[in-house]
Amino acid sequence: MPHNPNSVGVLIPARFGSSRFPGKPLAQLAGRPLIQHAYEAATQVPNVSEVRVVTDDARIAHAVKEFGGQVMIIDTPCRTGTDRVAKAAAQLDCSIIVNLQADEIPLHPSLLRDLIDPFLDSDQTMGTLRRQLSTTDELQDTALVKIVTDIHQHAVYFSRLPIPFVRDGQAGDTATVHYSHLGIYIFQRETLLHFADLPTGVLEDAEKLEQLRALEHGITIRVWETKHESLRIDRPEELKAAEAQFMRHTSQSQSCPPSSVYTAST
Repeated sequence: MPHNPNSVGVLIPARFGSSRFPGKPLAQLAGRPLIQHAYEAATQVPNVSEVRVVTDDARIAHAVKEFGGQVMIIDTPCRTGTDRVAKAAAQLDCSIIVNLQADEIPLHPSLLRDLIDPFLDSDQTMGTLRRQLSTTDELQDTALVKIVTDIHQHAVYFSRLPIPFVRDGQAGDTATVHYSHLGIYIFQRETLLHFADLPTGVLEDAEKLEQLRALEHGITIRVWETKHESLRIDRPEELKAAEAQFMRHTSQSQSCPPSSVYTAST
């Protein structure tokens, strides 16, 4: 399909089945489903021409239509959310595709801009975001993916374990070298389609991290850093703390310029 140069589409893969949190995209946060928060955050980012939820579930599709969002049904079997996004991207004319996880909710429009803007100004074909870790608990949390990069800010490895290992120090004293990986990717359309054609990698299967497929097959991933917050929800018991964080953010945003923060639509 012909596509428009530098047109950016944000695709949000969402599935109902989850071993840790079934029905997570429809879980309520401050009176709205998580998928709505992710969708509305994406619509507030400049230079984004399309925002779509990509799902195989009628319940999620119905919820998206209820709040006025755009949804694409991709019900063929897919290995990962990124593979589902690739199937949707093949039907769109956007040349740049952002894969925003439904459970990685930006609390500031500039979080996505920290990825999209430099990517558009570069010759990279795939990119993602990192954020500095601040606590030992975060470092040890296997649900929070860690990332290491080379001196050119290209991804070297992703892992659920604390990386890098600091031999002569304590984990709590090494936050300056530890970064979390945010579940947000940006692709040139052709790279995304190529990624989806690749076989599952050994490391990808071991860590259950789809981005390792790219590294195993020689695709360079450029990593940019953000200091902006996001809500990451992996388990039902995290909803209460996430809602408290969201309400604090909303309260603080009332004194900020309207364009500087994400606020849920009323």
